[in-house]
Amino acid sequence: MRASRLVQLLLLLQTRGRTTAPELAKELEVSVRTVYRDVDALSAAGVPVYSEPGRGGGVQLVDGYRTRLTGLTTEEADAVLLAGLPSAAADLGLGTVLATAQLKVLAALPPELRGRATRIAERVHVDAPGWFHRPDETPTLATVADALWHDRRLHVRYGRKDEVVERYLDPLGLVLKAGTWYLVARGGSAVRSYRVGRILAAEPTVETFVRPADFDLRAHWSDAADDFAHSMLRVRARCRIAATHLRLLRLMNDPVAVAEAMASAGPPDAEGWVEVVVPSESYEVLAHGILPLGEFLEVLEPAELRARLAATAAAMHARYARA
Repeated sequence: MRASRLVQLLLLLQTRGRTTAPELAKELEVSVRTVYRDVDALSAAGVPVYSEPGRGGGVQLVDGYRTRLTGLTTEEADAVLLAGLPSAAADLGLGTVLATAQLKVLAALPPELRGRATRIAERVHVDAPGWFHRPDETPTLATVADALWHDRRLHVRYGRKDEVVERYLDPLGLVLKAGTWYLVARGGSAVRSYRVGRILAAEPTVETFVRPADFDLRAHWSDAADDFAHSMLRVRARCRIAATHLRLLRLMNDPVAVAEAMASAGPPDAEGWVEVVVPSESYEVLAHGILPLGEFLEVLEPAELRARLAATAAAMHARYARA
């Protein structure tokens, strides 16, 4: 642990130049006293590092000194791919490894490129989850990730809506979607996605497995996400919408549903109305999605949805008529 911290301290000084002891302590998550002890250790090892007290002082390397400790370890090279998602790296237990890898990359850059990279990091931050989204608790994520790195079979207990099931899974990938972690895994001959927050227990077995040579995580997830989105569209309604307001379907409806509705649209009739078939997961959800179009949309069928909208309109009229 200390050796790793000394390397990180050395790379910090090389990339940032003179830095105060409190700043280094915050970065390394240690005390100021520990920073000074580490500086003494580097100096005793022959590294030309020194500290200056007082205003404008700090810890720095002798001008012109550059360490050759910029090669990335295997873990650091893996972690670099998560550079845009530090929270994801932390979830996977790679937070410290990522920080060290980034320092090594910066240390290897010429000064002008290093300054540009640092400015970008200071000015751009990626916050992937949507607003008002509370991430799942994922106590098993580190275990799942470790099995993934080492191609080790997992025994899991997985919670469904009304039961807990046990599975032996070959972990093939992890996907972070809108702040939620999913495990893509093979169970038997089928490859499915499992929400990591619902994995109640995960235990690596002594068995390893051979990862399919042709498995493409990105392509699999894209296809699975499309299939899931389409599978959720269980009901459909035939509607007519004023052509001038057709684009407003995009505001309150799922993008996959809107794409299907737009593909079904015919040409405007003599009154400037377009007939479309709008899909949704239920008539209740669909009613909320089309209500904002008000008098610019008419449901032609089914009768069930027409009756629901008529009752809603009548209740709204009764409420506002009293005013």
